[in-house]
Amino acid sequence: MKKKFNTRKCLAAGLALLTLFMLAACGGPKDDTSMIISSESDIRIVNLFSPMEKTDPNVENVARSAADMTILLAEERLGVRVAYRTYTAEDSKDKTYDEVLLDRARNDMDDLYLLNPDIIMALAAEGELMDLSGLACTQNLRDVVLTANMVDGKLVAVPQEVVAYGLFINKDIFDACNLELPNTPEEFLECCRVLQKNGYETPIGANRWWLETFVLAIAYADLYNGGDVEAEIAALNSGERKYSDYMRPGFEFLQQLIDNGYIDTEKALNSEAIEGEGADFRAQVTPIVMAYWGAANAETAYGGTDFEMQVIGFPSHQGQMPVISMTGFGVGINAEHAEDAMAVLDVITSDEALQIYAEINRVISPSENVRVDCVPSLKPLNDRIEENVYVLGSNANMKLEQWGNICLVVRQLLAGATVDECMAEFDRLQAETLPE
Repeated sequence: MKKKFNTRKCLAAGLALLTLFMLAACGGPKDDTSMIISSESDIRIVNLFSPMEKTDPNVENVARSAADMTILLAEERLGVRVAYRTYTAEDSKDKTYDEVLLDRARNDMDDLYLLNPDIIMALAAEGELMDLSGLACTQNLRDVVLTANMVDGKLVAVPQEVVAYGLFINKDIFDACNLELPNTPEEFLECCRVLQKNGYETPIGANRWWLETFVLAIAYADLYNGGDVEAEIAALNSGERKYSDYMRPGFEFLQQLIDNGYIDTEKALNSEAIEGEGADFRAQVTPIVMAYWGAANAETAYGGTDFEMQVIGFPSHQGQMPVISMTGFGVGINAEHAEDAMAVLDVITSDEALQIYAEINRVISPSENVRVDCVPSLKPLNDRIEENVYVLGSNANMKLEQWGNICLVVRQLLAGATVDECMAEFDRLQAETLPE
């Protein structure tokens, strides 16, 4: 089982790449050192492994500040100290955060981990994560959190935010080109055609992680919005239905974007999230990028642009479709300081801590009891989510992990594989999940 997950390199950017330090999951200085707050022998230590954001030294790291405040709350309440151990990939040739995390978790090197969706499933399947169902914080979790992070009846991870992905649109450019915000794949293609005609050679800024959001929105719009979710997933898990049948329309759509030159495939294959396409979007060279909710708030991403920005769902035949995924904190099954780690997690994901986190970061809270106002640019995406319209980018009930696998197969498409070859890869991956 462990070998199977060694090739899963996708970050949820923001996964990945996201909740606590999820601006961090894709870039930053290589640093696998422990930053221990105190080395006094009488202090109880909890070791936390997470990504670290690469930031402009002149820009405040708001996401980190919010997370730190919840950690401080736990330290003060419990009398423990949390030691940060961090790592981020320098570039596409380096080990990803996920690869490093898998090795550390399998070797019981830390107590508490910030996990991307595919890694949650991998470590849970290997029995490497504690069941968190008994924590007090779990009583207030949204159903979507339980669906995403339940594996074999065990809650194996709890996030500090629900991560919603959307299309970040330069509304000024769209207005200048007399374009309405697109709802369907056909409307999106027309927008790209007009933008290209008006001199925006590559309308979509893409990176090596997040193009799967288009596929997910098109593939699962019906499943999560009116379909019999339980029955359809059971059919997928048994092999009665094929993932490739769901995936094909989304991959054919991506192929159209590639064929028309709306995506720079070479750049997309090698670019880190936001670092690769962010500068062109902020400079109004690229009108469209994809990113997660928190990027609209962060000065290190797309907060405070010099133009009007709107964040909408991805095109689907059911209209603009948010894609929801989430990172989560998990506790190692053999954690040296398991009891204290569980206690820390219970505090930092309590309603009190989540209110602090959500108010600072202005994100969607995993707690049903915590609500905050979003920035105006996020209102279109938020309206859809409040209408309970979305697709899940990660669903622990599916035997075939979604976020990481779709990401990797999309990268095969970018590298020149045909849609049929990509569908054959999904069939192969699905066959591996079926009982013999």
